[in-house]
Parts: sequence; C-alpha cells; structure tokens
Amino acid sequence: MKAYLERLTTEDDASWAMLNRRLDDGIPFLWHHHPEFELTLTLNSRGQRFIGDHIGRYEDGDLVLIGPYLPHTWHSLERDDKEQPHTALVMWFLPEWAERLTANAELRAVADMLARAATGLHFSAAAAAAVRPQIETLFTLPTVERFLALVGILTQLARDKDAVPLSTTAPEATAAAERGRIDRVLNHIHSNFAEPITIAQLADVAALSPSGLHRTFLRHTRQTVSQYLIRLRIGRACALLSSGSMPIGQIAGEVGYDSLANFNRQFKALKGTTPRAYRAVFQA
Repeated sequence: MKAYLERLTTEDDASWAMLNRRLDDGIPFLWHHHPEFELTLTLNSRGQRFIGDHIGRYEDGDLVLIGPYLPHTWHSLERDDKEQPHTALVMWFLPEWAERLTANAELRAVADMLARAATGLHFSAAAAAAVRPQIETLFTLPTVERFLALVGILTQLARDKDAVPLSTTAPEATAAAERGRIDRVLNHIHSNFAEPITIAQLADVAALSPSGLHRTFLRHTRQTVSQYLIRLRIGRACALLSSGSMPIGQIAGEVGYDSLANFNRQFKALKGTTPRAYRAVFQA
C-alpha cells in the first residue's frame, strides 16, 4: 500500500500545488494524509469517498475541502462517459499559506471555512457547480492568474451555507517530534492492516512504551488503536464490497479478519447494516 504520509512539492514560481489527475483504470483505494489543505473536484466519476471516519458516495462534480493530516481516499466504481477518464482536479496549500492570506479582514469568512475543514467539508451541489468552470480554467492559467483564481474560488465557497462536515473527528495538532512518531505508527498500520498488529509492535515503531503509545495515539486521532484499525479494515471492506463480486468470507480475510462472524458483527456495528445488504445497494 502507498506510504501513508504524502509529501507534495510546488513549482518554483508557485506558493501552492495542484494536480490534474486523469485515470482510465479508476481511482484506487489508497489511504494517505499530508500537512496541506486539499480542495478536490472529482469529475466523470462515481464511487465512494473515505475522509476520516466518514464513508459516503460521490458523483460527478463532487467538491470537498480536507484539512491538514486528515486521512482520506476515493474509490471509484464507474464513469459517466466511458470514453473519458476519471478526473480529479486537486489543489493543495499549507496552513501557513492560508494564515497569511486570511490575515486580511476581507477574507475572514475563508478563515472560518478552513477551520471547519478540519473534519472535511462537502460543498453543496449548487456551490460546486458554480465554481466548477473556474476550477477547470484555473488549471490552464499562468501562476499569478492561477493564484488569484484560487483566492476567488475559496472566497466564493466560503459563502456556501449548505456545506456540511464529513468526519466526526479531526487530527489533533502535535509537535514535530510527536508528529514523526504518529506518522511512523500510521504508516505501519496502513501498510499492514490486513495482518495481526499488536500494541507492542506499534510501541516499538513509535519508540514509546505501550501506555505512552496509547496516550499519544488517542490524543492525535481521538480514537484508540483498535477503533482506528477497525475503521480502516471496514473502510477497505466497503470498497471491495461495492466494486466487485469477491465472496464476503474472502473479503473478511483480505482486510484482516480470521472470523467471518467477527467481521459481520464489527461491520454492522460501524455501518448499521450487514455486508451483504451493503453490497446489494451498489448492485441494485
């Protein structure tokens, strides 16, 4: 699996980064996080988005803003136009960039919106449709005009009264040393979640005692290790259930469960339905 912590680079003459991601084979399930804010417009694609502890469906024109270090991924199921690729227009900018920008009184509403994005923010269909042409054009502009266009887009989105939060939890701000420990632990979890993972293993990865790991992990993620691991495994199971015909028992094994009964029980506790019923929604 892709490394959990994603490190981004910007152009030499730009203060923020962007990516026009076009995929014929679909958007894969690759959990990651990064220190930047992320604004993503998804086009010609339908599937599921996973942001923090949120799992929801997305369609063409889906627009979300994700706060720093909030884990996320998309998993596509189909394209509207089979002749065109799944497309994600992605814009990244650091909190320091945003702080300098929103120090101006005129952009106070943008600062408020960015604070709300700590748990992920899904914009209304009307707001997304209104800025879609601007976002598409932004990717064709030189750097100065591109910067001004991004500021205009953020200002317009800050007026969306129907934007809704996605995750129920947000990462806790941490010091650099603790941030490194958490990144190592999360990277290990995301790379090995289908295998047995013990607190002792993670404590070694973090160079902490088991009790120190528990406190640090809980402070940062606002979940215990076991709660986090269950959400990750069930999230991956949701992606597999919705995108293919793999037997449910095999899916349980693929995401780390050696007991189908335990998988069914934890899936229903988290999603409020059985794996079979969840799959049926996507096969209707």
